[in-house]
Amino acid sequence: MKNFTFADAKPWAGHLGISVQDRSELIYSPLVWHMLGLQQTASGYGKKLVNPYKISFEGKKYRLYTTVYSNNGSTWFKVKGQKIFVN
Repeated sequence: MKNFTFADAKPWAGHLGISVQDRSELIYSPLVWHMLGLQQTASGYGKKLVNPYKISFEGKKYRLYTTVYSNNGSTWFKVKGQKIFVN
């Protein structure tokens, strides 16, 4: 697990973005329904889908969320009201 900081966040598409090289840099922390193989919405699409991973940022752990529409998804978390995308 890596502890990311604002120094790791680079401008990306009008927001800040962090590049994660490997899932080992994240914390695997699934919810019960993740472990049962269920999904949050019937369609699999949504604005704020809960991800089974967390990220350590500035010494705190943040849950990752994914926005999925059509065949495109973006993973992100919020720090003090600011979205930071994870690439």
